[in-house]
This record gives sequence, structure tokens and C-alpha cells, in this order.
Amino acid sequence: MIGKPKKNALLQLFSLGVLVALVAGLAVMPVAAASTLGAAAAQSGRYYGAAISNGRLGDSAYTTIAAREFNMVTPENEMKMDATEPNQNQFNFSGGDAIYNWATSHGMKVRGHTLLWHNQQPGWMQSLSGSALRSAMLNHINGVMAHYKGKLAYWDVVNEAFSDDGSGGRRQSNLQATGNDWIEVAFKTARAADPSVKLCYNDYNIENWSAAKTQGVYNMVKDFKARGVPIDCVGFQSHFGSGGMPSNFQTTLSNFAALGVDVAITELDIASAPATAYANVTNACLAVARCVGMTVWGVRDSDSWRTGENPLLFDGSGNKKPAYTAVLNALNAAGPVATNTPTSVGPTPTRTRTPVPGTPTATPTRTPTPGSSGSTCSPVTSTITAPFTFDGAGTFCWQAASLGAYINSWNMASVTINGVNITNLYVASGSYPAKINGFYYIGYTGNFAWSHFETK
Repeated sequence: MIGKPKKNALLQLFSLGVLVALVAGLAVMPVAAASTLGAAAAQSGRYYGAAISNGRLGDSAYTTIAAREFNMVTPENEMKMDATEPNQNQFNFSGGDAIYNWATSHGMKVRGHTLLWHNQQPGWMQSLSGSALRSAMLNHINGVMAHYKGKLAYWDVVNEAFSDDGSGGRRQSNLQATGNDWIEVAFKTARAADPSVKLCYNDYNIENWSAAKTQGVYNMVKDFKARGVPIDCVGFQSHFGSGGMPSNFQTTLSNFAALGVDVAITELDIASAPATAYANVTNACLAVARCVGMTVWGVRDSDSWRTGENPLLFDGSGNKKPAYTAVLNALNAAGPVATNTPTSVGPTPTRTRTPVPGTPTATPTRTPTPGSSGSTCSPVTSTITAPFTFDGAGTFCWQAASLGAYINSWNMASVTINGVNITNLYVASGSYPAKINGFYYIGYTGNFAWSHFETK
């Protein structure tokens, strides 16, 4: 943590007149269009992530794209059961740690994937059943979560536990055979192991609201919320055919969110990567306030588990495809988050899968974010001093000659300056984006505090 703010800096801060319109809520301030997926998503308080493989971290073309474009990482296989506990009670976190360290060194957050799954179990676990398997299951959760405690944004606690047989029921597996309560017990164990991370259920073929599988998962989440079983989010893998998402996917997201959980698109890929199909998925998420972000399952087409279908945003040579532009434009059109936060708020203590063919839908109409032309700060209504904290989401306009020498921030989902993500950074003067007509537009989501916000 950096030392106390200088007195003259605070006086300058007052004189500059920082606008924090938290009295009645601030109208969305215009920001410059972001040039990367992560920065564009951050403008509306979301993330845009990718599945990353430890085996490709030595590929500079791969890591250059990933570091530039994304602000969330999901390890592709390195945190699954066979990787983290290859022998019973002998844990190995080398692959997961390599990805975690790479991601955090580039300012990204990490989603843990996955604690329990019927697939990719180590051989010793496959040989267990009954109470022995139940005990091993809980020991695995505790062992892995202890290692990553306090480090991850999300954990996929359970993956793909529902059947594709049209019944809407559970998948038959060795885990299911330990008792129908195994998912509930897993989530309770995970919450006790790490109260700070968001706990998610993740599955595929649950994007169509009319599907029995979707209804089965929905009813489980509804039951869990009603009985206080700790579940914070649902992941929709979204492996789509060339037709794109089901026409009612936004309805699905909205209905799950209405249960009081976050929703996320966790493993997105679309056969042939049609630009319209990618834009539709992006807009479906943007239309649901609790859709926290989107993750594509790989970086380039050559990295995809569906390589022959070319389903991602970058081709095998790392070039941006038309779908990339469609996604970026949709994210930028969403604009920054507005808020009605009160003025004074304190701090708050290897897989086989059949992609689902869908029916493309019309892209929802959105009001484009105004550009820099003509942007001005509203009249000053209040001032703020450092240190300070906020809760929720919003924007404010800082009418300053220059950004200062110090910004120190933490405990936040996202902070942007003119659309550029600066989350959890301490940077010196001169490292900021250009002003827009002489102003800085600050956007934030989540609970956070800044100890310094000074001018030179």
C-alpha cells in the first residue's frame, strides 16, 4: 500500500472538481471505443475470457493474442481432477499454477474448472464407489480449493451432471451413484472451503429454454436457492452449430438470473464462426444484467477442440475474423454501466460433445456509445477526497489537467479510464489513456477502494 496522500494533492483534487454523481445516479458518460475484447466488455462491467492451455504458453503468437484481448482465463484441463489429484491424496498443481501465474501477471482473473465431473477422473477415482468415493470427492474439493483459496473469481464446482436423454434428469455416473444429494453436498463443502469465491454449476445443451435438460438444471438451481444451498452462478457452455444460439437463449439467461444467480457463457464456440451468430450471443448476454461475461473455448481455430469447424474468433494464423469485429462492436455498443448508488457508501465487509444447432435471431437494437466528439463533463455537484470507497457500479467524470502519480486499487470487479481497464494496477503518471476533450471518464463495478487519486 502506498503512503498517505500529499496535502497539496488533495487540495488540487478539490480544486479540480471531481464529479461523482452518486446522489441521484449519473448518466452514462461517453467513452472512447475500446480496441480489445476484454476492455470493451469491462465498459459494461463484464469480462471477455478464453480457455488457456499450459502447453501453449510457450507459443508467443498465442500468448500475445491472449494477453492483449482477454481479461478472464479458464484453464482448459489443468484444474480438472486427473490433473490436480493424479494419485489419491497426492495433489499436483503445477499446470494450474502455471496458468494462474501467467493470467494474473497480465492482470486477468481466473475461473477454476472443474472440481467434479464424470469425465477425466483419475484411474484411482474411477475404481471407487459408494461411501469411499463420496469421501474421496469431498477430500478432492477441500484439497484443491485450499490451494487456490482466495485466488479465483469463480469455481465450476460441478460440471455436466444432467443427462442428454430428454428426461431432464441426472446423468448416471459414479458420482450420482453415491446419492442424489452429491451436488448439494459438493456446493456446501466448497462454500466452507472458500467463502470468497463464486460457486458455479456448468453444463452444455442447457441454452434452449424449452429443452428438458435446461428445465432440469433450472429446477435444481431453484430448489437450491429456496433451501439456502450455496450456489452463485450457472455456466452455459454454448457449443453451437453454424446456426448459432437457440432463439430463446436470452430468455434462458434471464430466467436463471431471476433465481438470484449470476449467469455466464463459459465455453463459447460456433461452427464456422458466423459474425451474426457471435453478435447474437454477445447481445443476449449484454441484455441480461446478471450475465457477468463470456469465455471462448480457445484462442485460435488451431487451438480449438473443434479444429476442423473453425469455430473461434481468430484463424489459425492469429488473424481476426469477421466474428471478432462483430463481437467487439457489440461490446462497445453496450457502453458503460449506469448506477443509482447513494452518495456515501462504505466498503462491504479433451471432451466429446455434440454442438447444438440453433436458430439465429435478430440482433437486439442498442444505442451506440457516443464517441469522444463533443464529450464534456457535467457541472460539478460534489467533490471527493482520497482515500475513498464505492459499492455497486457507475461512472464519474474527472475534469483534470493530468492523471496523477498514484492510483492504488483493490477488491473491484472492474475499473476503466476512458474504456481502458486498469483493474488492480498501481501505475505512474503517463501510463494512462488519452483524455477525451480534456477529461477522464472513470467507470467502475464492484466494491473497491482507491488510496490515491492525485494530480501532480
